[in-house]
Amino acid sequence: MARAIEEAFRAAGVTGHLHAADIDTGREIGVGADEPVVLASVYKVPLLVAFFRLAARGALDPTTQVTLRPDERTEGGTGLTVMLDDVTMSLRDLACLMITVSDNAAADAVYARVGRDEINAALHALGLRRVHVVGDGQDLFDALLADSGTAGLGELWQRLDEPGMLDRLGSLDPSRTSYGTPRELTRLLAMIWRDEAAPAAECALMRRMLGLQVWPHRLSSGFPHDDVQVSGKTGTLLTLRNEIGVVEYPDGGRYSVAVFTRASETVAVQPRADAVIGTTARLAVEFLRA
Repeated sequence: MARAIEEAFRAAGVTGHLHAADIDTGREIGVGADEPVVLASVYKVPLLVAFFRLAARGALDPTTQVTLRPDERTEGGTGLTVMLDDVTMSLRDLACLMITVSDNAAADAVYARVGRDEINAALHALGLRRVHVVGDGQDLFDALLADSGTAGLGELWQRLDEPGMLDRLGSLDPSRTSYGTPRELTRLLAMIWRDEAAPAAECALMRRMLGLQVWPHRLSSGFPHDDVQVSGKTGTLLTLRNEIGVVEYPDGGRYSVAVFTRASETVAVQPRADAVIGTTARLAVEFLRA
């Protein structure tokens, strides 16, 4: 099965890393599961965990209202970033937007209240030593522009195929940006589903948010069945396409999955890279259910 997964990655024109595990039995399968990978927007899951752990301790009020003006919002193609007027909402609703539509502006507003040190402390407390967050979305975009010498993401896309450009971008290098391993990220998801990442009430809220994610083109595409629930969080950055999530079957089986890909083509639209996330996740889960 590992060979079949590797072949699927090759056929899609990507290099890939995967880990999948049965949340209840621990049975697992991996392809490069312990190699560090770039989190991109997957970092929002560790942020979510740290946020709700702070809320559970009473160190943060999740109902606190936050007002964001248009000129204060981090760049991104969804959510608050594209809105024209001031927006006021609670921190926990901002957290919901950062998960369900991968809203960068909402995520950075939550990050400002939680902080990098608290995120990494939460990860360490859970025994996850190979997942580390170095900054928020704005930090990532600033690093991309600084490394590339471009004035904006539009110019960066136009110059992305220049010789040496990809190698200069620290945001695509797990040793220079927020990183994790597929195995540890499936462990984090399993802890959320087993009420171990935070108290049970907070874990239930996290599961609800992850279950409301709107994107159907990656992990969910491998499980097109009305009675199979897929919860997850995508990550997208230039040539990277990622998703981590949990697949739940009506017979009670539940499986945490993490798939990280890097495409060889420097183009924005990567349907094969998107689809292979669902394909390889399905292969892995079918193996675990066999």
